[in-house]
Amino acid sequence: MSQPFTFSHRVRQVPAALSIHINEIVYAQKRRGFDITTLSLGEAFFDLPLFDFRKIDFVKGYHYSDSQGLPELRRLILEFYASQYGCELHGGEEVMITAGSKAAIYMAMLATVNAGEEVLIHEPAWLSYQEHARLVDATPRFIPFATPIERFGDYLGERARMLIINNPNNPAGRLYSADDLRALVALCRERNVWLLVDEAYSDFLQPGLFRSALDFDPERRTVIIANSLSKNMGMSGWRIGYLIAHPDLIAQVLKLNQHIITCAPTVLQAYLVKYFHSIIGITLPQALEVVAKRERVAAKMREMGITHMPGCGTFYFFVSIGDFPASSLDLSLYLLLFHNIATVSGSAYGASTERFLRISIGTETEERIADALAVIRNVLHARPDVAPLVANKLRESGFSTFQATHD
Repeated sequence: MSQPFTFSHRVRQVPAALSIHINEIVYAQKRRGFDITTLSLGEAFFDLPLFDFRKIDFVKGYHYSDSQGLPELRRLILEFYASQYGCELHGGEEVMITAGSKAAIYMAMLATVNAGEEVLIHEPAWLSYQEHARLVDATPRFIPFATPIERFGDYLGERARMLIINNPNNPAGRLYSADDLRALVALCRERNVWLLVDEAYSDFLQPGLFRSALDFDPERRTVIIANSLSKNMGMSGWRIGYLIAHPDLIAQVLKLNQHIITCAPTVLQAYLVKYFHSIIGITLPQALEVVAKRERVAAKMREMGITHMPGCGTFYFFVSIGDFPASSLDLSLYLLLFHNIATVSGSAYGASTERFLRISIGTETEERIADALAVIRNVLHARPDVAPLVANKLRESGFSTFQATHD
């Protein structure tokens, strides 16, 4: 009999991404002919034309380019931060472009956090932060969602090396204020802790509300910024993200980029250089339309008596399920398998937020969203015993059960 495979403890301790697990079921159900109201995708669909690839050097795009990113694209990012957010950057050496902001965050963690140190994460938190920490042999620690900023220091012990926030927040839409950011930068500097701020939803806010944490760390001694052109530009499949940090840190992360990725896709960077301003001119107004849509959906929720965490940005809501007699994962799967409504359970985003569902409004019409919300409200009121129904349906449909535990 053959021996079982042996895998590293780093991989064995990391579960699959729950949001992606849900969406894999969505894709399978759609292939089977089900009409799924998809409130689970972490993206907004923009109406974006195909600009002419023939106007860039397409042949050059077949080949490697600068590992740090095309200088022209880094310059455009600098200019955008200055014009859009009023945030002055010091030069292209503060920026590194890579294949998506996920890779940027992971490599930043590899460059700054040692095995056995702690990464502090404010809940609700994007689910990959804690797994990135485990993959660098660090220990993720969590700050419950209701903790006020002035109490964050209570969670920063001697082994703390990094604090992560997402501003504005996925999944709740919370915006950290200028005072919040100022206090966190001061706290992290005092404790010799990096503050990594994921700003991937920075354009999904009303104008003038967003402040980059860079404004409060002009010497770049504390703050690391991760952001995503592909997310803000509605091109999530293109995987173009970037880091902004002190040039000394960028130099360390660049070594990792060289060994792991080499460079972000050359042809896509060239396309963004050529059409950057044209794309922004089309997508920024649509991002603002998404924010206005968010406000209308929030009003609909109030009308229906559905409660959610406060927030003013992104295209997400974190909806409370109260004392519903099942886990948020079972409820999410029940809505998907029995009502064709895809959401993500709050358990994916932290232990303190298990009693919530994440709802994304970026990909569906307001009419379909309203219909789905009515179903969710009715299910919450009816309080069916969904756990055994879900278990049976998963088996009948051939879907695996999500494994959320760590070794």
